[in-house]
Amino acid sequence: MSALGLHDEFRPLIHRAMTDVCVQLRVPVERLMPPASLDAVDRLLTLTAEWSRRMDLTAARDASELVDLYLADAVVLAAAEPRPDSSDLPHRWVDVGTGGGAPGLTLALLRPDLDLTLVEPRAKRVAFLRTALGVLGRTDVRVERTRSETLPDAAWQVACSRATLRPAEWLDEGKRLATTTVWVLLARAEAPDSLGWRVEREIEYRWPLGGAERRAVRYVPAEARQ
Repeated sequence: MSALGLHDEFRPLIHRAMTDVCVQLRVPVERLMPPASLDAVDRLLTLTAEWSRRMDLTAARDASELVDLYLADAVVLAAAEPRPDSSDLPHRWVDVGTGGGAPGLTLALLRPDLDLTLVEPRAKRVAFLRTALGVLGRTDVRVERTRSETLPDAAWQVACSRATLRPAEWLDEGKRLATTTVWVLLARAEAPDSLGWRVEREIEYRWPLGGAERRAVRYVPAEARQ
C-alpha cells in the first residue's frame, strides 16, 4: 500500500475532516458536503495518490496529510464565500500557484456555483489538473499554464493563493488581480498591511487530522461597505 493510501482509506478521513472543520466554523456539514461532493473529493484524492506515485505532485506524506492539504483550507473558503442569489452571476475566482489543485480544485467541487480559474506554471501539474477535471466532469473550471505576473489586471473578483509568494507579496499581487476580495492563507506569519485595502475578516482554524494552526484572512478595498 502506498503511503498516500488506497481509495477505501480516503472516505472516512474526508468525512472526519469535513465534520471537524465544519464544527470549528459552526457550519452544518450537509451545507458543504452533499453526497455528490463527497464522491467527487474522494475521486480527486484517489487520483492524486495515484499520480503522486509517479511524480512530485504534493508535499503530503500520507493519506491524512493529503486530506488536510486538499480539504481544510478549501472548506474554510467555501463556507466563507456568500452564496449568490439566483439572479447573480457566479463570483469569478482565481487560485494562483494551485499546484495539484489545493485549495482551488477542491473549492470547485465544494462550490460548483463559483467561476474558477486555476493558475499553475509547471507542465506536469497542469497535466494532472486537466486530467482530474476530465475525470470529474468539470469542464467549466479553467486551467492556465502561466505565472501570475502574466495575468491581466482586475480580471477576477476574488483571488486566493497558498504559499506561492510571501504573504505581503501575495497580497499586493492579489490586489492587482481581484476587484473585491483577496484571501491570504497563513500559518505562523502575521497578517500583512497593505495600502488601500483592509482586513474584513480573519478566520482561525486548524487542519483537522494533523492539527496545524491556520488562519484565512479576507482583505477588501478600504472603501468597501462595512
